[in-house]
Amino acid sequence: MQRRRRTTLKDVAAATGLSPAAVSYALRGLQVPVETQERVRAAARELGYEVNPIARALAGGRTGMVGVLCGSLEDLWQQGLAVQLSRGLLAKDRYAIITDANGEPDRERQLARQLLDQQVDGVLVSPLDPAADFWADLSAAVPVVTIGDALLAAPKAGCVLFDNRHGVAMALEHLADLGHRRVAVLTPSTPSTPDRPAGVFAKRHGEELGLDVVLVGSPASVAGAAAAAEEVLAVADRPTAMFCLSDSMAYGCYLAARRLDLAVPTDLSVLGYDDHETAELVVPPLTTFAWDRAGIVESAVAQLVRAIEAGGRRRPQTFRPELVERGSTAVAQSTAPSGERSSSS
Repeated sequence: MQRRRRTTLKDVAAATGLSPAAVSYALRGLQVPVETQERVRAAARELGYEVNPIARALAGGRTGMVGVLCGSLEDLWQQGLAVQLSRGLLAKDRYAIITDANGEPDRERQLARQLLDQQVDGVLVSPLDPAADFWADLSAAVPVVTIGDALLAAPKAGCVLFDNRHGVAMALEHLADLGHRRVAVLTPSTPSTPDRPAGVFAKRHGEELGLDVVLVGSPASVAGAAAAAEEVLAVADRPTAMFCLSDSMAYGCYLAARRLDLAVPTDLSVLGYDDHETAELVVPPLTTFAWDRAGIVESAVAQLVRAIEAGGRRRPQTFRPELVERGSTAVAQSTAPSGERSSSS
């Protein structure tokens, strides 16, 4: 016997001739006339939509569930962020449904739709593709707060912004001051998301500093970043420095350097971006950037709860990273094979 397909929000929308967003509002008793609410609820009962245990909680207008959509949980910093967001929501009597886009923009889109079908009260998202058009539909249906970059298609979404211009500028200026001229920047960008703000600014600011900046799309995992870094480093005119937009990627660069018999920082400077707790444990300790993660979490949760309860949102709040110098960056050396270096190297 085949299992009966669960009725979804889209089925109710098709039956009533309304948009999924309008159906969502009607089921929660928000922003639509009472007559429309009654018509939608009658259609939902007829279609069996109320058999969904999550939907039953809508009698009070909310489920108490919040979606946390992560770009990639293979990234150590995002793992920690997801944990802290879950705890912050729990302190507000809300429960997190944590989802992982695994670095795939198409999967991010799919998960956003699934969260909407699960009747979450709101969504906290660290977006892979902040320019995607589906964010407009999501933010029209439920409150959304983005962490990192603003959602271009959803200007009314709440924002906890990262001042990546400041961080990227400091990173490249730090490497330029050390004499580096060819720098690889590992980013989570993919061929379908080439215009992420941090990567675009890195290329432009590098040119202003006289640097040859090579943007390298990289997976968030240590192993994936190692493979991406190894490909860039295994050439004659290799970069003398790697700036990574996550510490997980930076650890991948350590692994790639070891495989290629390159010493950090003598042969290759490596710069991270998260100040993850393991940054001081690697050898040499990682030069990276510190963020106020507790403040980021507090702001994101507060904005979302306010939007859920009052229908409004706070003004965007911006967080700025600060450089933490350790042992993984040093004065640039020649990239020639060791036997060809001058005695002063």
